[in-house]
Amino acid sequence: MELAVFNSLERDEAIKTLTPCLDISRWVETIVDARPFANVDDLLAHANKAAHPFTPAEVESAMAHHPRIGERPKAQTTEAAMSRSEQAGVDPGDNQTTAALAEGNRAYEEKFGRVFLIRAAGRSAEEILATLQERITHTPEEEDTIVAGQLREIALLRLSGLVSEGVNA
Repeated sequence: MELAVFNSLERDEAIKTLTPCLDISRWVETIVDARPFANVDDLLAHANKAAHPFTPAEVESAMAHHPRIGERPKAQTTEAAMSRSEQAGVDPGDNQTTAALAEGNRAYEEKFGRVFLIRAAGRSAEEILATLQERITHTPEEEDTIVAGQLREIALLRLSGLVSEGVNA
């Protein structure tokens, strides 16, 4: 979507458009209500600023929409398509890594009570697994900070992909 199109959407339509990037109403509405943006960099800077800080309740709500690493969502929603694309580096045919990720996911969920979240885009399955194994040693407080940061990275990545197509900067 071209930035000019995003800038001109009705408020409700702009909210629907941004929500798959990150389902945190405050974040989405802050961005939508700040339009128009002069360029994509301004949009991303504003989105990043709006993402600091996320409250624990916002993180918990947003986490409800994220699949486990290695489990690609089958739904035909925009958010599911984004997630499938982001997890492209996780090869479901690599049984050893897939099994290790599944076991790591179970251990992480048992310890922290939520799915393991990482910005998977641009990372290999081995890198994701190594990060999972390192992060499982963290305290809940350390993980809260990391998870909020990963949500920000995912949201900005998705937003960048949403508005950068066809934009002449």
